[in-house]
Amino acid sequence: MTATKLSIGIERYDRHFPFFDGTVIPPDGVELDVYQAGQSSTLRDGDDRHERMLHGGEFDIAEFSMSTFLMAKGRDLPIAGIPIFPRRLFSQSQMWVHPDSNLWHPKDLVGKKVALSSFQTTLSLLAKGDMKFHYGVNWEDIHWLVTTDEKIKFDVKEGVKLDTIGKRSDLGRMLEDGEIDAFFLPHPPHSVVSGQTAARRLFADCKAEEINYYEKHGDFPIMHVVAIRQSLLEKEPWVAKAAFDMFNQAKELAETFYEDPNWSRLAWGRHYFEEERTLFVDDPWENGFKRNKANIERFIKYSHDQGLIDAIYPAESLFTETTLDT
Repeated sequence: MTATKLSIGIERYDRHFPFFDGTVIPPDGVELDVYQAGQSSTLRDGDDRHERMLHGGEFDIAEFSMSTFLMAKGRDLPIAGIPIFPRRLFSQSQMWVHPDSNLWHPKDLVGKKVALSSFQTTLSLLAKGDMKFHYGVNWEDIHWLVTTDEKIKFDVKEGVKLDTIGKRSDLGRMLEDGEIDAFFLPHPPHSVVSGQTAARRLFADCKAEEINYYEKHGDFPIMHVVAIRQSLLEKEPWVAKAAFDMFNQAKELAETFYEDPNWSRLAWGRHYFEEERTLFVDDPWENGFKRNKANIERFIKYSHDQGLIDAIYPAESLFTETTLDT
């Protein structure tokens, strides 16, 4: 019997380490070829993961930006979703302003210049949507500046101010010099993380804001989803559920890492792990369609409101039929 070979392109996270070290056990007859591929950052096996799957057909299965995935599905590109969500972020901790500014709430950003990686980046989508639907501040009333080209073309909504600015790596300096008032990024510039340029988060207590958000919505916002090539799915429909099971297996193995208090280089890493278990009623990283349906529907609503997709379509239409019962 000829083995089914699957190429998988994923990020370097703790929940993916079991793929890289070979402790994930694939089903009988399946051989894995795992690539550590970044999107905006270059990892062991390169970057541009989305494009390499969408346009190059390089991966059978790949981790995908939720926003790009929604736009791709809305344009009938040949991929389908598997309800595995390996990257998640709250928007509140990713909103940065100058430390001397009087900006403390999304309403203070009305009329200001706010930089993004791109308009359609998932964190950008979430932050704009949360401003409008969680905080009651119209994202359309802000002047948006982007640092990279949009991966999938779309028509900017009438009246929206959207311009291109310099490199993402320059945003710390631009904030310090007053060229921009804030930036929302999934990865802050190195100059900010390293302390070379000054910045602070918009909210005085981001953690409290995010706990309140979780209590209201009941979920940890999705950033990435796992996608599979439609052509593979048509030939081997069982692969989607097999992949779902392998990613969950990897997640469960990663949970055991934190039994060792020295697993991470954080002195109190085990304490943080225990604290999160106390704060979250359920597992915030739980995969599956049913548990994440409301989370997915919120992203569909946000994407449609921001002009990135043309219609609000059922969440079920995004995922493979064999994984809808998960």
